[in-house]
Amino acid sequence: MAGPLTGIRVLDLSRVLAGPWAGQVLADLGADVIKVERKGVGDDTRSWGPPYLDDAENGKSRESGYYLSANRGKRSIEIDFNDPADIATVKTLAARSDVVLENFKVGTLDRYGLGYNDLAADNPGLLYCSVTGFGLTGPRKAQVAYDFMIQGMGGLMSVTGESDERGGGPQKVGVPIIDLMTGMYAAVAVLGGLVGRAKTGKGDHIDVAMLDVSVAMLANQAMNYLVSQKDPVRRGNRHPNIQPQDVFAVRDGHIVLAVGNDEQFRRFAEAVGNPELASDERYATNAARVQNLDSLHPLVSEMLLQRDLDDWLARLEEFGIPCGPINEVSRVFREEQVVHREMLKTFTDTAGRDVPQVLSPMKFAHHSLEFERLPPRLGEHTAEILKEIGD
Repeated sequence: MAGPLTGIRVLDLSRVLAGPWAGQVLADLGADVIKVERKGVGDDTRSWGPPYLDDAENGKSRESGYYLSANRGKRSIEIDFNDPADIATVKTLAARSDVVLENFKVGTLDRYGLGYNDLAADNPGLLYCSVTGFGLTGPRKAQVAYDFMIQGMGGLMSVTGESDERGGGPQKVGVPIIDLMTGMYAAVAVLGGLVGRAKTGKGDHIDVAMLDVSVAMLANQAMNYLVSQKDPVRRGNRHPNIQPQDVFAVRDGHIVLAVGNDEQFRRFAEAVGNPELASDERYATNAARVQNLDSLHPLVSEMLLQRDLDDWLARLEEFGIPCGPINEVSRVFREEQVVHREMLKTFTDTAGRDVPQVLSPMKFAHHSLEFERLPPRLGEHTAEILKEIGD
């Protein structure tokens, strides 16, 4: 059975990551996503390398690993935004689309006659999703934003990194998490819009801002502040609310320990050969463990140094204690559960190149997600798309 969004057309005017990530999510779900790219240049991320995908014919490529991570399932058409005929083509495509994704600076597309009001006049059911750094309103609406700066402005970096006492400082997340989550929120908003349109027949203008997303993502840390009026601090790998949860050294490496409740702690104490810890009033409850972490942490550290990683993984799993190794990326793709879930697959594109893809984590019992349409070469589908609309 085809994907749940089969029959939905998305006109993707976005580039870099947040917008394209949303487009890729919708493409994975079965939507026909047409990626509109600047003629002769394409999405900025095509050149964000090395590394680049090797070309089967001459060893050269215009597709970076970064670009390949966010553009699966799309068709590419080249457009010259200074050519009135090409702008007319975009308008025609928008009139035949269910969704428009864009992440231009606020007001830019209005100058081309491609703003929401312009396109909705010809297509009242259109869902027009604007992804920006700061939103369509407010004092910063005209400013450009990047994931790194928003991780700082939105508070994420204030709670990420080692504590100052340990010589740490603010640290960004190792992937562009704000871009990715903004893309996910945009995709969710589009899906909600499609459900709403099915009820009312009306489209909508969706406004998703990276800073808003960053604030929303503070989650428990935001509420920790709001109920205590105390700023959360960087704790390295230590969880602010649940203990013991941290990275601990073992005899031959490190282990992630994630004890989640009092019963798990009781079993953990038994597994490490110190069952009396669970009856010690300093550690018997999670609240007590958080309050007495300064004494608990050295005890746990000393015990875990007595065995090798694989020994601890086997023993703690036997007692039902959530734990795991810190895998390098290469080991992630050798992890038996990841292999079983078929998260990685290598395809051959129309140029004869092998293209690895990390597949969607969404799995349906009664729908099939198809991944055969690979990240397109620049303008690969221009002629095909123009033929479809009669140009």
